[in-house]
Amino acid sequence: MPDDQKKLLPINYTHREFETIRSDLQGIAERLYPDTFKDFSEASFGSLMLDAVAYVGDQLSFYLDYNVNECFLDTAYQFENVVRHGRILGYKYGGRPSTFGKVALYVMVPASATGIGPDTSYIPLLKKSTTFSAQTGLKYLLLENVDFADPKNTIVVARVNEATGAPTWYAVKAYGNVVSGFLSQNTVTVGDYERYKRVRIPAGNISEIISVTDSQGHEYFEVDYLAQDMVYKELPNVNFKNDNVPSVIKPYLVSRKYTLENDRQGAYLQFGSGKAGESNVVANPQNVAIDLFGKDYVTDTTFDPTRLSKNESLGVVPSNTTLTIVYRATNPSNSNIGVGVLNQTNNSKFEFEDVTSLNAGIVGDVKRSLEVSNEEPITGVVAYPNSSEVKRRIYDTFPTQNRAVTQADYENVAYRMPAKFGSISRISAQRDPDSLKRNLNLYVLSINETDQLAKTNSTIKNNLKTWLNQYRMMNDTLDILDPYIINIGINFVIKAEIGADKYVVLNNAVNALQAKYKTHFFIGEPLYISDIYQALKNTTGVLDVLKVKLTNPQGTNYSSTKINIEQNLSPDGSYLITPQNAILELKFPQTDIKGKCR
Repeated sequence: MPDDQKKLLPINYTHREFETIRSDLQGIAERLYPDTFKDFSEASFGSLMLDAVAYVGDQLSFYLDYNVNECFLDTAYQFENVVRHGRILGYKYGGRPSTFGKVALYVMVPASATGIGPDTSYIPLLKKSTTFSAQTGLKYLLLENVDFADPKNTIVVARVNEATGAPTWYAVKAYGNVVSGFLSQNTVTVGDYERYKRVRIPAGNISEIISVTDSQGHEYFEVDYLAQDMVYKELPNVNFKNDNVPSVIKPYLVSRKYTLENDRQGAYLQFGSGKAGESNVVANPQNVAIDLFGKDYVTDTTFDPTRLSKNESLGVVPSNTTLTIVYRATNPSNSNIGVGVLNQTNNSKFEFEDVTSLNAGIVGDVKRSLEVSNEEPITGVVAYPNSSEVKRRIYDTFPTQNRAVTQADYENVAYRMPAKFGSISRISAQRDPDSLKRNLNLYVLSINETDQLAKTNSTIKNNLKTWLNQYRMMNDTLDILDPYIINIGINFVIKAEIGADKYVVLNNAVNALQAKYKTHFFIGEPLYISDIYQALKNTTGVLDVLKVKLTNPQGTNYSSTKINIEQNLSPDGSYLITPQNAILELKFPQTDIKGKCR
C-alpha cells in the first residue's frame, strides 16, 4: 500500500477497552500487513500479540480514567481522596464518632458523730477520666468531676445499727456524663528538623487527642488551622465551691501547635515550618491588633481574633525529640448500650479535702463502695460515613462559610459537630410556625445498639447546643426537640412466573424490600409506594405485583405514635405524606414486611 494511503488510515480514539482496541489492531494488521500476518485464529502467535497489546491498552485507559476521576470531588470514589477534596473546601473529617450518655453514681459515706447526715469530711470528689465498663466489655470515661458534696444530690440511709436503729452509713447519689472509649498513650520519635512535618499516630479508632508533649516538656496545642495563634486553655477554678464553676478559660498565644487530620487508616499531626522560639504567653490583643508606628493614617484591615501574631512560620516543628501523645480511643465495636448495661467500675479516681486526717480504712471502704448505672440508653452514631455521605456534607459545608443562616446551614453545622462530642443520625431544622420571633425547631435522632431509631440523650443535646452557639445568628433562638417516630409495615401480594417456586420468589421479594429500606428515612421524608412496586417488580421470578398496603403496627415494642395511613396518602395515592416533625421507621423488617405469592 502506498505511503499516502497509509497516512489516511483513520484511528478511533474513543476505543479504549479491550475488545475495541483488539478489533482496531486486527484491522490495521489486515490492512497494512496483509503479506506478513495472515493467521489471526485464537491459537496463533499474532492473536497472542494482539491480546497482549489490547490488554495493556485497556489497563492504561482504566487507570487514566480512574486517576482523572479521583481529581474531582464529583467523580472521586476513594474515601481518602473524597476527604482530601473536602479539606480544601473547609470540611474537617472527624474520624470515628463517640457515644455519650448520663450515668448515676453511688457512694457509701459513714454517718456523722451525731448520726444525723453523713460525715462531710468523707464525701469524695470523683475525678474525670474514671473508667467504667459495660457487661459487654465496652469501656467508658467520665467526662467531668462529680462532687458528691453537691447539695442537689440525693442522700438516703443505707445502713443502720441493728441495736439502736441509728444510721451508720448513708448512700449519696450523683450524676455524671460519660463518653465511649478509653485513654491510651503512644510515643513517636522525631528526627531532624523538617518543614511541615507530618507525624502519624500508630493507633486506630482515635476520637480525641488529649495532649501532645515532647521530651523537653513543651506542650503542643491542637488548632483548627495552622495560622491560628490563639487557643483557650482550661484552668482549675480556685473559687469553685462558691460560684460552682469548675474551670475558667484563659486565652493563650501558642507557638507550638498542630492540626489533626483523620482518615480510616489513623490520625496524623500536621505541624508548621518554624524552629524553636519563644514560649507561650497570655494573649494581649492591645499589643498585636494595631500597628501604627511610623504612620499618620490607619489601614482598614480585617482583624482575626484567633490570629494575633505576625509570625508566618505557622508554628514550631518538633525535632530531635520524642513526642508523647495521650489520646482517647473509641471501642472497636458498637458503643451503643441499653438501660442498666453500664454497671462496672474499673479505675476510680477519688479526691478528699484532707485525706491525711481521715481513717485510711474508712476511706478505702468509701472508694470500694462506688457503683454506677445508666438510667437512660447511651446512644449515638458509631459507624464511619461512606464516601457518598461525606460528599453530601462537603457540598453543604462550603456554602455555610462557618455561619448558620439557612435551614441547610443549621443541619450541616450540626452534622459537623466533632465526633468526640457525640453524633446524631438524623436532623431537621424547621421554622417554628407558632413563634412570632425567629425561633427554629431542631429535630434530632440517634440510633440504639440494635441500629434502630432512638431519642437523642440530654448529653448530646447539650453538646449540640453549645456547638451551635458559635455559628447561629445573634437573634435566632433554637429549640432542640425529639421528632415523632412512626412505625410502618408493608403488606404485599405478588404473582410468580409460571414454573417458579412460589416460596423462593416470596422470600426473594421480602429480602429485596429489607435491603431497600435498610437505611433509615430522613425526618419528614415521604414513603413512595411506587418504589415498593418497583423493588418487587425487579425481583427475580415475580410476574406482577397485585397489591401493596402500608400499615401502622402498634404494640409494646413499637412507638406509641399513631397515623391514619389512608388520610395521609397523597391525592393520587402514590406516596405516604410524613409530617415535618416525624420520621418513618421500618423497625422490625423480619416481621413488619409480610407478603403473599399466588
